[in-house]
Amino acid sequence: MCVSEVFADLVGQNDAVATLRQAASAAARVVAGEQVPAGAMTHAWIFTGPPGSGRSVAARAFAAALQCERGGVGCGECHGCHTALGKTHADVRFVVPEGLSIGVNEMRTLVLRAASAPSGGRWQVVVIEDADRLTEQAGNALLKAIEEPPPRTVFLLCTPSTHPDDISVTIRSRCRVVALRQPPADAVAEVLARRDGVAPDVAAWAAAAAQGHVGRAKRLAGDPEARSRREAVLAVPRRLSSVGACYEAASALIKAAEAEAAEAVVETDTAERAALEQALGAGGTGRGAAGAMRGAAGQLKELEKRQKSRATRSKRDALDRALVDLAGFYRDVLITNLRAPVSVVHTDTATQSAAAAEKWTAESTLRRLEAVLACRDAIDQNVKPDIAVEAMMLTLWRG
Repeated sequence: MCVSEVFADLVGQNDAVATLRQAASAAARVVAGEQVPAGAMTHAWIFTGPPGSGRSVAARAFAAALQCERGGVGCGECHGCHTALGKTHADVRFVVPEGLSIGVNEMRTLVLRAASAPSGGRWQVVVIEDADRLTEQAGNALLKAIEEPPPRTVFLLCTPSTHPDDISVTIRSRCRVVALRQPPADAVAEVLARRDGVAPDVAAWAAAAAQGHVGRAKRLAGDPEARSRREAVLAVPRRLSSVGACYEAASALIKAAEAEAAEAVVETDTAERAALEQALGAGGTGRGAAGAMRGAAGQLKELEKRQKSRATRSKRDALDRALVDLAGFYRDVLITNLRAPVSVVHTDTATQSAAAAEKWTAESTLRRLEAVLACRDAIDQNVKPDIAVEAMMLTLWRG
């Protein structure tokens, strides 16, 4: 496999890659005016799979293959591939929600633009990452476009699953589904070593610790702060000695997620505000400039609202990563307790998980694991993180 081709970074997804290659080839024949078998290419796709499986990577790679100037092969070298992968192609639009949802106005604007003919590429491609965050009204606006698609427009939706809570049954019924799986650790380690130059032993550890999440594995391999945060999370089970300790651990986990989230958005927030103020005439002199800034209060308020929503989403994402690590620890305890013929996730805390397996029964360990998973679900359902995490910690302590 050529490492430059567009599907090179889609780890451990051979069946999905084969499907997308065939569709991109059919799409190229359609552009050339040839007849293709019914169903060989369709105008709406859903990419589904667990976190870290590569949903957005698959969608972006398929978008590049559709724009490939060498017959849809996804060469990774032509102008169409390069610009689509770099998110600068004029006919490929990406919707990446910064907040908790994708609103109807944004979707209506996008659908209107997508209805036009391609300006330079072969297709108009709309990639909607986290399509499960579409509001009901935004979903209805998208549905109308999918039901009556322009002839050269393709919609690519990324969702955790095809459950009605993630994406409506009506939209699902009009899309072709590409189901991705959690990539095996050895495949993740290989791409870290090949693409990112990570030492093989570090790549193998990071891939196992990230539980198949490629992006998380990369962060663990190269970011000492990410490793420190993980170590703090894995120390939580040892700290739960009393009710007070449970509340302290919950507070520490929440504060760590807030700090990580703030670090992730501070540069973007500052740059956005500076750009908006400059566009509105900040720094100018005279009555006109002062009046313009006073009149811009509404725009600044709207920016602050979007940034606050993005910060909330970032905090929840950071907290969810911590909960995944914690769930991995209790999984390690359970498989050690049951002597299951599988490897532990956190090899560097194998001693602690083995010690816990001697103290806890399999049933109590399972209750603890279920408490972590229930906390993730509760936060996803908009339960206040503080309440959900405190309840989880008490269950982890009591067993």
